[in-house]
Amino acid sequence: MTLLQDRQVRWFVCFLLLFAVMLFAAGMLFSAVYGRAAQNLYLDRSAEIASALLGQGVSETIVASALKSDGVTSDGLRLMELLGMTERTSARLLPMLDAFQRTLGAAVVVGCAGLILVLFAGTLRFLIFRRRVYECAAQTVRRYIDGDYSTRLPQHREGSLFQFFAAVEQMATILQAKEQNERQNKEFLKATMSDISHQLKTPLAAMMMYQEIIADEPDNAAVVREFAAKMGASLRRMETLIQMMLKIARLDAGSIRFEQRSVAVAELTQSAVQDLLTRAQREGKSIRLDGDPTQQLVCDPAWTSEAIGNLVKNALDHTEYGGEVLISWACTPVLMQIKVEDDGCGIAPEDIHHIFKRFYRSERTLHTPGVGLGLPLSKSIVERQGGLLSVQSEPGQGAAFTISFPLTQS
Repeated sequence: MTLLQDRQVRWFVCFLLLFAVMLFAAGMLFSAVYGRAAQNLYLDRSAEIASALLGQGVSETIVASALKSDGVTSDGLRLMELLGMTERTSARLLPMLDAFQRTLGAAVVVGCAGLILVLFAGTLRFLIFRRRVYECAAQTVRRYIDGDYSTRLPQHREGSLFQFFAAVEQMATILQAKEQNERQNKEFLKATMSDISHQLKTPLAAMMMYQEIIADEPDNAAVVREFAAKMGASLRRMETLIQMMLKIARLDAGSIRFEQRSVAVAELTQSAVQDLLTRAQREGKSIRLDGDPTQQLVCDPAWTSEAIGNLVKNALDHTEYGGEVLISWACTPVLMQIKVEDDGCGIAPEDIHHIFKRFYRSERTLHTPGVGLGLPLSKSIVERQGGLLSVQSEPGQGAAFTISFPLTQS
C-alpha cells in the first residue's frame, strides 16, 4: 500500500497494532486475575456457609451435598426472598459482593484510563509531528512566493506527503529557472540596447556633422560629394551594425532554429566567399580554397556560410596588399575542421583572449574597418550548432581560425 510508504504513517500504524496487542493482553490479564478473584470469593463464601452449617450440627454429608448441589428449588428461592437476597437486591447490602465490585470497577477504570492515555499520547505525538512538517512546508512555500529559493522542502523520506513535497519542489525549481531566465533576458535586453545606443552614437554624430557641412556649402559640388559619400559610409556601417546585433540577439535568445543537413564543404566555402572575391581583387588580395571537394558536413548551410564569411572578412581586414587568405578543410577521425588563415599582421598576445568579445577592438587595429561583431557572431553560430571556434596567431605571422564540428552529429 502506498499509504504505508510514509515512515510516520508506518510508525502510527505500528503503534495502533501495538496498542491493540496491549488491549488484548490487558483483557486476558483482567480475565485471568478477576476470574481467580471470583473463584476465591466463591470459595470463601462456601467456606462461611459450610462453617455455619457445621456449627449448627448439620452433618458433613448434608453440607457437602448442599455445596455440590447445582439445582434450584422453589423452596430455596422462597427462602432467598425471605432473606432479601434476590436479583433486585442492591450490591451494597451484600458486603462481600460489594467489595468485589468496587475492586473490579477501580481496576477497570485504572486500566482503561491507562490505555486511553497511551492511545492519546501516541496519536498526539503523530499529529504534532505532522503539524511541524506542515508548518515547515507552509513557511518554505511562502518563501518561494516571495522569491526566496534558498530553503528546500524535505524529500529524503518516502510516502505520499513527501512525494507531494517533491512535486512542489520541482515546481519551485521551474519557477526559479523561469525567473532567472526572465532576469537574464531583461539584463540581456538592457545590455543590447546599451551596446546599440553606444555604437550608433558615433556614426549618428558624424552624419549630423556631415549634414551641417553640406547645408553650409550647398553650392560647393566637391564638398557635397565628399561628405555625401562619408554619410553613405556611415549609413552602411550603421546598417551592418544593426543587422549583426539583431542576429546575435536572436542567437542569444534561442529564437533561431538551425536546419541541419548534409552539404559539401567546398560548396559551403564557395558560398561564403562569393561576395568577397570582388573586394579581395580590388584590394590586391587573393582568396584560395584547398580541400577534398567530396567531403560533407552536417550543418545549417546558410548560417555556417555566414560564420565562415565573417572570418574571411576579418582576415581581409588584417591582410596587407598582396596578401592571401587560405580556406582549407580536412576530416579527422572525430572532427571536420575548416580553417581560415591569413598572412597579415597577426594578433597580439594581450588581445587574443578578448577578440571574441562584442565590440572589442585592439588598439593596434583601430585603423582597420569593422565594428567588432563579426567574430562574436561567428562564434555564436558555430557553438549553437555544437561546434567550436578557436584561434592561433603570432604577431606579424598572420592568424588561423579553426571551426571544428564533431562527426557524431552526422
